[in-house]
Amino acid sequence: MRQLTPLDPPMVPIVLAGMGVWLLLGVIGLALRSTLADQGREHWITICFAGFLVAVPGLLLMIVHDRNRRRRRTSGPRTRD
Repeated sequence: MRQLTPLDPPMVPIVLAGMGVWLLLGVIGLALRSTLADQGREHWITICFAGFLVAVPGLLLMIVHDRNRRRRRTSGPRTRD
């Protein structure tokens, strides 16, 4: 029976894409600030920038993860005991 290997894609691009989406939504929210304020939804801007800032530690963690991933791949396949 063939052994399946788990997916191990690089994570930094995924985190950067997510951060970009939060940042873009925050900038759009700033452009629409008066409309959002009139509707009582000005907090959406804060949520967007909070999402961006919360992703910063995640980005740092994924940088370390990808570095370890590269090290694992260059060291060769692991054998099971």
